[in-house]
Amino acid sequence: MSMILFACVVRVRDGLPLSASTDFYHTQDFLECRRRLKTLASRLAQYPGRGTAEGLNFIIHFSSSGDVACLAICSRQCPAAMAFCFLETLWWEFTASYDNTCVGLALRPYAFLEFDGIIQKVKWHFNYVNFAQMGSSLEKIQEELEFQPPVLLKLEDTDVANGVMNGHTPMPLGPEMIFTRHLCFFNCEAPNFRMEPVSAVGILSLILNIMCAALNLIRGIHLTEHSLQVAHEELGNILAFFIPFVACVFQSTAELCFMTV
Repeated sequence: MSMILFACVVRVRDGLPLSASTDFYHTQDFLECRRRLKTLASRLAQYPGRGTAEGLNFIIHFSSSGDVACLAICSRQCPAAMAFCFLETLWWEFTASYDNTCVGLALRPYAFLEFDGIIQKVKWHFNYVNFAQMGSSLEKIQEELEFQPPVLLKLEDTDVANGVMNGHTPMPLGPEMIFTRHLCFFNCEAPNFRMEPVSAVGILSLILNIMCAALNLIRGIHLTEHSLQVAHEELGNILAFFIPFVACVFQSTAELCFMTV
């Protein structure tokens, strides 16, 4: 059985996933571990370069340097030295292919999809190669871990800390508070969304909407003047310009509301 089950590369400052291996495991425990790996990835800037989060059936190892971090979900039988040797190899492969500028400019998750294949190859190599073939690399990592052990976490701690990060400070619950929380749950099921800063694309979209609204308004006014002077049969053509004008105004107003939240 493979000892390294899943691996991914993320951006340290915000936990944005950049690339990941193919996932062949769909057990409930593994999916829960994946969820907590995502939470842990968003908090990597708080921890030193190497760390381990232990769960019941799986272990998450992470290694970061600069703005790039590599994480792996491993079975409990996987030696720590092997896991961190794998993560270091993965980090070197990724940083050799993409510079800090590319990483910093990534806007969407898994922007470096072409690197997924390299993760698969490196993962397969470490899962099926003999320890003796790793040689000095494994010994070097083992010495580094003995000199500076990785920070140890519990997977359960990631959910607690993530709640504190999002402003949900844990409080002791009395009977009244428990009743209030249950009442709030049934009466207020709407999620609490957090607004993102407006990007340059959003600002450009707003400007283009305003320009389209102005153009439709000007054309509609000219067509109205022409219809009043010539004929009264072009009402449909006039509406064809005024309706898009109103739609553009509503869309621009909505974008302004999002920008000011």
